[in-house]
Amino acid sequence: MIKKTEKRIRLKAKIRAKISGTSERPRLSIFRSNKFIYAQIIDDTTAKTIVSANDVKMTKGTKTEHAKQIGADIAKLAMDNK
Repeated sequence: MIKKTEKRIRLKAKIRAKISGTSERPRLSIFRSNKFIYAQIIDDTTAKTIVSANDVKMTKGTKTEHAKQIGADIAKLAMDNK
């Protein structure tokens, strides 16, 4: 039986084989654990994370509210970093 993490890694590798972020159009990577949501904007040509956001410090609200806040945060950070 395939474990949950092995399946996630295999699916992620399949997607990464097709998608690559450039400096003009970077890749958005989102990871959602049982507790938190993490988002990164990545430039694969230089192998650097441009901006990242997470909801580790947020305590109030639902997962949906946290996801909306993370989306707004990552968009604001991306606009600030052009």
